[in-house]
Amino acid sequence: MEKARLGRTNLQVTRTSFGALPIQRVDIDTAGSILRRAFEAGINFYDTARAYTDSEAKLGCALADVRDEIVIATKSPSGDRARVMKDVETSLRELKTDRVDILQLHNPRELSDAADGESAYAGLAQARREGKTRFIGITEHRLDVAVAAAESGLYDTVQFPISMISDAKELRLVEVCKVCDVGLIAMKALCGGLVRNIRAAFAFYRQFASVVPIWGVQRMAELEQFLALDADPPELDDELRAAIEADRGELAGDFCRGCGYCLPCPAEIPIPMAARMAFLMRRAPTKGFLAPAWQRQMARIDDCIECGDCRERCPYGLDTPALLKRMYEDYKTFL
Repeated sequence: MEKARLGRTNLQVTRTSFGALPIQRVDIDTAGSILRRAFEAGINFYDTARAYTDSEAKLGCALADVRDEIVIATKSPSGDRARVMKDVETSLRELKTDRVDILQLHNPRELSDAADGESAYAGLAQARREGKTRFIGITEHRLDVAVAAAESGLYDTVQFPISMISDAKELRLVEVCKVCDVGLIAMKALCGGLVRNIRAAFAFYRQFASVVPIWGVQRMAELEQFLALDADPPELDDELRAAIEADRGELAGDFCRGCGYCLPCPAEIPIPMAARMAFLMRRAPTKGFLAPAWQRQMARIDDCIECGDCRERCPYGLDTPALLKRMYEDYKTFL
């Protein structure tokens, strides 16, 4: 498999890498089979997180015996040194290893104060000093914070949702990271499932030698599709460029990326799905979404108490309650 240099870490990682968030949704045997197939096919970079329930444990069970042949990145969502260090200890135990290759802060609202000895950044630095991580990074959904992290000189890697529908402002991060020699890891490669043209997405990333996408995988068939594309990468021709422009036009503006940072919802509205329902109804099989169970979940939008928590927590600045109401009105046209 073709590899890319991940910024100043000098880690050589496969340009087709593995996002381990979705394996929390499958049983341990299924996860193990998928992870072993990925490893045996040549994928050497695996990204997980403390917040992804049992993802770390599944990764540890499947790949502990080949630990020295792979690169592991994980994340801590904690906001101070002590809790970051506690998360690191838990992650190492779950992953069955004595160190990770990259330890990342998980989507902070702002950059941690590196001068504060009790900050989350101080936790990263301590973990590095103690050999519990080789490099330190940050994952971010706020573009201004991601750019500031790359330019700060404090982080070896930045993870951000760069995708084929990214606008010029977001794509500037590619050049910023290149200039600063920061490894750029691209999450949400398929925009939470809204992008259906995987060939177009794959061809988009191959333009950038310095961008490493992590493809979320929870089914063997998905993995096989990514492996086939890696073996014979599609060229970004006029047809695929047109497909990308069409998706950019449809998904531009106030669409929900499905990151889930709006949760929990006091009315138990499944916001990351409900706020994208108009797109899902047009881009995915509709039968499941029209079943009584989903009708009941969508009806919870009428129970919104307008607390505003989801709006405040959205890293994209969406007016989530208003968006949900629009989605519900659209959804009802299918009933």
